[in-house]
Amino acid sequence: HIQHSYMMGEDDASSDLMAWNSDSTRMPYKMHSEYLRKLFLNNELSTGHYMIDGHPIALSDLHLPIFAVGTETDHVAPWKSAFKIDLLSSSAVTFVLTKGGHNAGVISEPGHPRRHYRIHTRLPDEHYISPEDWVDTADMHQGSWWEAWSAWLGERSGEPVAAPTIKDALADAPGTYVMVP
Repeated sequence: HIQHSYMMGEDDASSDLMAWNSDSTRMPYKMHSEYLRKLFLNNELSTGHYMIDGHPIALSDLHLPIFAVGTETDHVAPWKSAFKIDLLSSSAVTFVLTKGGHNAGVISEPGHPRRHYRIHTRLPDEHYISPEDWVDTADMHQGSWWEAWSAWLGERSGEPVAAPTIKDALADAPGTYVMVP
């Protein structure tokens, strides 16, 4: 790989996942660096140290339904660490554990072969269960978790509306840059 791409100037055949993985963050520098430092490296949100407008935010103070996703073989955010949202929140938490790693587990579109996921919702009045017990409790489904997410969003959303027209748009969504090899 390195010999062909770096030493010989030859590009490897790209896949949709590799194209997505190499795409830029599209976040301003300060926002991206604060995200990485405060939310990822220091984990300030889970410890009550993340500040908004000078005030600390506690996940237990948020009272809205949560849909969280973990992947079975994630090396960046192991699923049991992502599952802690169930412990830290007093809201209804729907947690999904999907097959795959950090990227492939998330980018697991409907129709993708050999995919599965587990899903379970803990209601606010129910007791926390360990990740190990959650695996035994959660329903197993074949296919992409995206369809469960779409249904979850649909239950909590209003009627669909047409997208607003953008005056002088350069191109229809998703834009022309996605067509560049």
